[in-house]
Parts: sequence; structure tokens; C-alpha cells
Amino acid sequence: MGRASETPRWVRTILGTPLIWPAARLALVSAFLIGGLTKFSDFSAAIAEQEHFGLNPGWLWAALAIIVELGGSALVILGWQVWLGAGGLGVLTAVAMLTANDFWHLTGHDRFMALNVFFEHLGLIAGLVIVSIYAAERERI
Repeated sequence: MGRASETPRWVRTILGTPLIWPAARLALVSAFLIGGLTKFSDFSAAIAEQEHFGLNPGWLWAALAIIVELGGSALVILGWQVWLGAGGLGVLTAVAMLTANDFWHLTGHDRFMALNVFFEHLGLIAGLVIVSIYAAERERI
């Protein structure tokens, strides 16, 4: 029997299943895929969204968001240049969390909601960093 801090064998077995790594990458970027496809399918709404958050010109920010969301997601899913795809998605997420979740200007329930979403986005950025680290380590091995 191993140390109490070791990962149980059944957990290692699940994590070692060949489809877990690609499924985790897909799940990690799923919101970006949906967001990019939604913006692409209704570009005028994407422009309005960007302008609503003070990002002008809206068409440029919307186009950049679509490119990063779809292109970055594809790189992460394919496991190719993961650092680039995840990095782009992380920067996009940081811009979004600073422009759309400005909890420091809000009060009450609105502040609570924006603060929660802000830190959820921060956790997503951390997940993108972790997937990049893991992909780089797999390349090294």
C-alpha cells in the first residue's frame, strides 16, 4: 500500500484512458467554440457586444474574438501549438474579464455576480496555463 498522498490506482486508470486528454482539451475550450461560432453566425450582434463594453471599433474586436476563439480552440483541441492557442484564449479571457466584469464599480448583487464571473474567468486562465504546461511536458517526453 502506498502513501496516503498518492493518487489511487483507479483514478490513475481513469486519467490514463486514451480519450481523457483530448476530451479534457475539448471541454476546456468548449465555451470559446460556442462563443466563436455564435459571433460568426451573427456578426452584427458580436459587433454590438464589443461596443457595449467600450471596445471600438466593434467590428475589429469582434473579428479578433472570432479568430482567437475558433483558432485558439482548434490548436488546443488538435494538441498542436497548444501554448499559442491557450495563450491567445487566455489573453482574450483577461480582456473580457477586465472589461465585462468590472466588479470594482458595482455594488450589491451585481457586484457579487461580476466578482464571481471574474474569478471563474481567472480559473479558466489557470486551466489554459495548466494545459499548456502539460502539453509541453508531453512533448518533452
